[in-house]
Amino acid sequence: MSTLKIALTKGRLEQFAIDTFEKIGIDCSELKDKGRKLIFRSNNSDIEFVLVKATDVLTYVEHGAVDIGIVGKDTLMEYNKDFYEVVDLKVGKCRFAVASLPETDLYTGYNRKRIATKYPHVAANYFRKSGIDVEIIKIEGSVELAPLLNLADAIVDIVETGSTLKENGLVIKEEICDISARMIVNIASMKMKQEEISKIIKALS
Repeated sequence: MSTLKIALTKGRLEQFAIDTFEKIGIDCSELKDKGRKLIFRSNNSDIEFVLVKATDVLTYVEHGAVDIGIVGKDTLMEYNKDFYEVVDLKVGKCRFAVASLPETDLYTGYNRKRIATKYPHVAANYFRKSGIDVEIIKIEGSVELAPLLNLADAIVDIVETGSTLKENGLVIKEEICDISARMIVNIASMKMKQEEISKIIKALS
């Protein structure tokens, strides 16, 4: 039987994923004491975990370097790649929202509104469906700065509690959708390692 490789998202979702796998009886002790390692073996099952950035989870799964990935729905919505999305893990819950300064009116006037975001694809799709013509500005760091420095009229971002927005004087104008952690599976692995993968899907469901 070949080893099942699972890519986990570094950071926010990492702990959720570890807790989730431990609940179904998969040992993750190496992951908790990781040092600088990047690949971790489970002590009680034929599973290897790999820790990577969220967007890389999709790439590793799509190309079959790993069989399974745990990643946020936000990343899945932003990058259109090829794999099966099989389980909503119902953890790491937050939402996509449009936020701006309270006095900003996004829906009147003739000038194109500028939207700053780390998620240009999600933002463009949302405003296209709403029939609003916008200019998307891609930001890598703290998007909350953009309206404060007049770079943008509003932002599209992930909101968990809303406290970062509040601290920066921004308010939510629209909620786009709820997001949570998802399990994705490589298309070929689903055939080749169907039994092992189905067991995990069943346990997580």
